[in-house]
Amino acid sequence: MRGTRNRRLYDVTQTSPAAAPAQAAPPPARRSRVHRAWFVAAVTFVTIIGAAAFRSLPGLLIDPLHQEFGWSRGTIGVAVSLNLALYGLTAPFAAALMDRFGIRRVVAAALLVIAAGSGLTVWMTAAWQLWLCWGLLVGLGSGSMALAFAATVTNRWFTERRGLVSGILTAASASGQLIFLPLLSWLSEHHGWRPAAVTVALAALAVVPFVWILLRDHPADVGVKPYGAREFMAKPPPVTGAARRTLGILSTSVRTGTFWLLAGTFAICGASTNGLVQTHFVPAEHDHGMPVTTAASLLAVVGVFDVVGTIASGWFTDRFEPRRLLAVYYALRGLSLLFLPMLLGPSVHPPMLFFIVFYGLDWVATVPPTLALCREQFGEDSAIVFGWVLASHQIGAALVAYLGGVARDVFGTYDLVWYASGALCAAAALMSLVIRRAPAAPAPALS
Repeated sequence: MRGTRNRRLYDVTQTSPAAAPAQAAPPPARRSRVHRAWFVAAVTFVTIIGAAAFRSLPGLLIDPLHQEFGWSRGTIGVAVSLNLALYGLTAPFAAALMDRFGIRRVVAAALLVIAAGSGLTVWMTAAWQLWLCWGLLVGLGSGSMALAFAATVTNRWFTERRGLVSGILTAASASGQLIFLPLLSWLSEHHGWRPAAVTVALAALAVVPFVWILLRDHPADVGVKPYGAREFMAKPPPVTGAARRTLGILSTSVRTGTFWLLAGTFAICGASTNGLVQTHFVPAEHDHGMPVTTAASLLAVVGVFDVVGTIASGWFTDRFEPRRLLAVYYALRGLSLLFLPMLLGPSVHPPMLFFIVFYGLDWVATVPPTLALCREQFGEDSAIVFGWVLASHQIGAALVAYLGGVARDVFGTYDLVWYASGALCAAAALMSLVIRRAPAAPAPALS
């Protein structure tokens, strides 16, 4: 009974606020045994995988750049922090731009910006150039490819199975890490960091044709209903004033306690994943004598189990209370981080493998229930609100990416950062439990 009630609450059709969906007869379209929405989801999955290469590189750059240029880890951390912050801050504006110019145009342009930023780093000679190329350009481009992109696709093309689809698309980023991280670490180890940066640029460029040819903005473009919808929906007109709309939605949502709880928990999520483990796990293991390629391979295994954990989390979100799911995810993550300093060492041993599997299952399992709560609480504006929540995720990641490097420079160890992140995850678990439920929609009046 509870699972059925939750599915009815969260599977609400989302449309642009510019116009209510016009109910009109759909244009004739060929019948297919597989709904077109699944093909769009597949293209989105491949696109996110291709763009995920840039997320595999920051942790691999720290030691090579430190050795070649003599830059401190804090200086390099500024570029990583700027990248992570812009990744989040760009997301809500990108979601609004997709309502204005279409998904395909925005995503194709973002991939080109990522390719330019990563490719230009091979000629840099000063730290400010790293901040400009890797921090600013790649940050802006990747922000337009953030999870707000996945949320927009899910909201437009699906009215059922949204939790499952959001889990699959979120897992695409982990799949990209799995594919690229071993390759990039091998390139960096044997040929230097420049070929690795070029590989990221080429991966982003390779996805552009798929986006331009295969991705479609709306089900009405191909004459079909959203998956699970009972009636055809006409494509809404472009929504102008993207920046004004994005800031307006922020102004409204920040007046609610729910937004701050979602933003706070997701900031801790970013701090304990992208900011901490993805950025500092490889150099932390290297401090304990483990080869970089071995540590990077362990991080890639996190990506393997991240796929499993995120898809499973999407399935759970369609059936169970998302607040409780979040509390469980954060509590288990915090507990694992408290044990990590005792597991670091020069070789791979069973307790470390257990941590890798465990942490991988929990890595971004928080995304599907967070998306579900945004849809429940903020309705048709949920994609943009989630973009702002994602911005808090990346701000948390940026702070820890920088502070983790500073802590390593000052104390000579990462131990303090692991313990602090574990405590923050415990706080996020408590915050998840106090998120209020949205009021139920009134029942239609009987005539």
